[in-house]
Amino acid sequence: MKVFVAGGAGYIGGIVTAELLKAGHHVTVYDSLVKGFRQAVPEGARFVQADILDREALDAVLGSESYDAVMHFAAFIEAGRSMRDPGAFFRNNVTGSMTLIEAAVTHNVERFVFSSSAGVYNAVKHVPLTEDDPIGPANVYGETKYMIEETLKWYHEILGLRYAALRYFNASGAVPGHGEAHDPETHIIPLVLQVALGQREKVFIYGDDYATPDGTCIRDYVHILDLASAHILALEGLAERSQAIYNLGNGAGYSVKEVVETAREVTGVDIPAEIAPRRYGDGDILVADASRIRQDLGWEPQIPDLRDIIASAWEWHRTHPYGYNGS
Repeated sequence: MKVFVAGGAGYIGGIVTAELLKAGHHVTVYDSLVKGFRQAVPEGARFVQADILDREALDAVLGSESYDAVMHFAAFIEAGRSMRDPGAFFRNNVTGSMTLIEAAVTHNVERFVFSSSAGVYNAVKHVPLTEDDPIGPANVYGETKYMIEETLKWYHEILGLRYAALRYFNASGAVPGHGEAHDPETHIIPLVLQVALGQREKVFIYGDDYATPDGTCIRDYVHILDLASAHILALEGLAERSQAIYNLGNGAGYSVKEVVETAREVTGVDIPAEIAPRRYGDGDILVADASRIRQDLGWEPQIPDLRDIIASAWEWHRTHPYGYNGS
């Protein structure tokens, strides 16, 4: 298939692009490089630097050849920042996505695979979370993801756009030459590993009085390669089903303290950790029930163990301490 990947110069988009190419698909990466990196675009993909808010640029690319599918990863992801600067998130994540969806429909793209988030759920009391559990985002970031899901639902019902929305539970890990390089960094595994590298003095654990065995929040971590395989299965699965919403997680959670301790074991560094006050909106446990995609598409995580996930991330951060910006 010919696949248009918006946000394909980012962490997830770049690795999904690489897996699409390995599977024999033809890929055009479309990325503004505001958050992405040109070096993250795999060799063999066509690259266009432009913004999803730029309808003229979208029309030029989507109209240049006949695309079978759009994969959409182009979003701002920092939940905390979304509560300080909601306008930026509504403009980029919602208006940008609507512009991309409209352009895709205009140019007769039949399939749309959307990078959504577990942040759409009201995750206070539901463990594990299923796709049918209550929606109730705790921040603007999660709200923007749900708004895009709703937009896709209506474009499906009215115009027949076939779509899959994939709700991630903590994308993590790395592959040789490709890993997380966010600025600012907000994800726990790279933050812990930056301490191991001496780039941070310590890691903060936000709250140790949650209703969990060790008092710290429990989260579900899914390796980036397992996420990539789910995207390709979802893309192919839209041949048989016209609409799909799937959780992507391992179904097993690890506490923040477990993440820190496992990182100590993997790196051999006694990583300092300090307990800090709770953050607003953090629930006790956020774990996925991903049985629907397993049953529908046969998806099965191949790298479910936290130690393996952190070891792959450590190899990336150890060999690329400044991400794609050199040493």
